[in-house]
Amino acid sequence: MAAPELIRVRLEPLGRLLEVERGAPLRDLLFAYGVEFPCGGHGRCRKCRVRLLEGRLPLTADEEKILSAEEIAAGWRLACRARAVEEITLEIGQWELAILADDSAIAFTPRSGYGVAVDVGTTTLVAQLLDLATGHVLGVRSALNPQTVFGADVMSRVQAALSPEGLERLSSLIRDAIGGLIAELAASVQVEIGEVVLVGNTVMHHLFCAIDPEPLSHYPFRPSEEGLKNYRAHELGWELPGDPLVQFLPCLGGFVGSDILAGILATGLEEAEALCGLLDLGTNGEIVFGNRDGILCASTAAGPAFEGGRISMGMRAATGAIVEASLRNGSLEFHVLGGGRPRGICGSGLVDVVAAGLELGRIAPSGRFTDASRAWPLLDPVVLLQRDVRELQLAKGAVAAGVRLLLGSLAPAKPERIWLAGAFGNYVDRASARRIGLIEAPLERISPAGNTALLGAKIALLRTTAGERDFSALRRKVRHVPLADHPDFEEIYVESMLFPPA
Repeated sequence: MAAPELIRVRLEPLGRLLEVERGAPLRDLLFAYGVEFPCGGHGRCRKCRVRLLEGRLPLTADEEKILSAEEIAAGWRLACRARAVEEITLEIGQWELAILADDSAIAFTPRSGYGVAVDVGTTTLVAQLLDLATGHVLGVRSALNPQTVFGADVMSRVQAALSPEGLERLSSLIRDAIGGLIAELAASVQVEIGEVVLVGNTVMHHLFCAIDPEPLSHYPFRPSEEGLKNYRAHELGWELPGDPLVQFLPCLGGFVGSDILAGILATGLEEAEALCGLLDLGTNGEIVFGNRDGILCASTAAGPAFEGGRISMGMRAATGAIVEASLRNGSLEFHVLGGGRPRGICGSGLVDVVAAGLELGRIAPSGRFTDASRAWPLLDPVVLLQRDVRELQLAKGAVAAGVRLLLGSLAPAKPERIWLAGAFGNYVDRASARRIGLIEAPLERISPAGNTALLGAKIALLRTTAGERDFSALRRKVRHVPLADHPDFEEIYVESMLFPPA
């Protein structure tokens, strides 16, 4: 058999030169170098655009429909559709990992050995190596979740897992990536790891554990009721000295995964005397309210607007993103991550801009632009469209409705503290979030909580033994509330989409 014909693909500004098979799909080549595929490579979101600098990259019929004539003339192509048929030079944008690591001190009983805590995020994987005798963090490794090539949201990955051999591929991808991070950590300080604790949302739990996610693909969205999952490293294909025990903590119900169980541990919510809340805001918004007497939890499909998804010029919080906007003397001032000319707007910037639009009277409580236009130029070339505001309304309405319903099921007392978890929760401006009606609480009661998933995984690793990590007592205290089953959910959801009046 003849050897495959190789051609060269140069990536700028990285200065990388790749040798690839002629005809290779760009999707398979570019993911490792920072090109994202939020819609799973279906040619819907246009976020995988790359620019042809030299050579020839034939247009596909899909690209001719999706890209404008001006974009095509400027050399833009969709990486999810193009193939390398001859030597080319491409300009690509890089992703930067916005990692919420954690270095919080934890009270625990020391023991000998080393362990790893892992936050299996939908977008980002973070692993911390801990000395179990001191609690000190000896190393941190992170990576983009390789499943992102199948879509930025969990439901895209559920659908991909339902295809022939899909679950096996998605499971292998995530296991190999995490195993690689742990191997790097162990080698960096030359220690033998005894235990690994992982947390993640329900879909990440199912895909890592190779559990059929079909029940999560349709109503009533019932996950596997399996609790703590135990493995030895070799069962996952990890060649680690000592073959450590690997444990994925159990989910709480529905789309409320072990990352929220970890969040409850991290905030001490299950031990609190007063009513407290925890909001983890992303494509899937998880909501928890309660105290030591009992806890209610729910999940709501907020959509990807908080992470820049489905926004016309939306992007992650990477270089070139408008991350903040504030009013100064009646005019908007912007902060662009990394300085320079903006490329788009991320979730925190979007919330700021809409909050400012409400204050300026540019946006009505209904969400409509008051000047009857369909676009609001922000900072050239970034423009906010009417449909972008609608996407934010859908997201904030889902979360606000969930909060109202859970609080309505509890005592009439107001929450003493509401913690905001995850990247969006930590970076969103509290006043802007309150102005758009995302959170209805005094600002002094709202606090960013950092990476509660990673902190909770560390607490589980340091404070408990392997046999105690089913957390059965805590799980009995938690009741999952399926919001879609509530008779008032649709009505409250529609009401919650409106913005508060000035």
